[in-house]
Amino acid sequence: MDKAQQGASKRNAGYHAAEMIKDGMVIGLGTGSTVFFAMERLGERIVKDGLSITGVPTSYQAAIRARRYGIPLSSLDEHPELDIAIDGADQADPDLRLIKGRGAALLREKCVCDAAREVLIVVDPTKMVETLNAPVPVEVLPFASAPVSRRLAALGASPVLREGVKKDGPVVTDNGNFILDCDFGAIMDPESLETAIAAIPGALECGLFTAYREKITVIVGEGKGCRVVSLH
Repeated sequence: MDKAQQGASKRNAGYHAAEMIKDGMVIGLGTGSTVFFAMERLGERIVKDGLSITGVPTSYQAAIRARRYGIPLSSLDEHPELDIAIDGADQADPDLRLIKGRGAALLREKCVCDAAREVLIVVDPTKMVETLNAPVPVEVLPFASAPVSRRLAALGASPVLREGVKKDGPVVTDNGNFILDCDFGAIMDPESLETAIAAIPGALECGLFTAYREKITVIVGEGKGCRVVSLH
């Protein structure tokens, strides 16, 4: 799939998700290029159709983009329960288990995913895989990055501290933490791995999303239209 085809697929997925949003909803807004297409279409619906919604962004970047599209924003403090969330994924398997976090917003994304009654995951076809095998991002307390890295290595990873682009030193998340990208190879038991990572002191969250399959709908953008995958 070339970049033009991938861009068209992302737009189709994002626009499809935006059309599923109803007036009055409070929605979680994920981080990433496919979600931004959804925001673009939501902005159009606000202007043309008078759509009234409130967004809860998962990152500074998502908040900046949402404001650009005229989407009113709030927070989980004001709305601890969300009607729906729109987010992307690095990978999704047939059981709708996900790897997320390429944009370093995984901790807030998981909080929003947990708060939402329904979750729309928008992807292009390259993100659909039979077995999860992408690096798993782990948000880690800077104070504990070395011991957490050792524990992750004991689980079979090759942890790499994510370095900044156009910035010297590590990526710093919106929460003030570091990201360790952990290559586990093919992940045959994502649920057990997520549980094991969560048990490491100083590992604040990981990019494996295995607990939300029943409320996830994956919208796969294709050249013409979308394919919708869900377990419900």
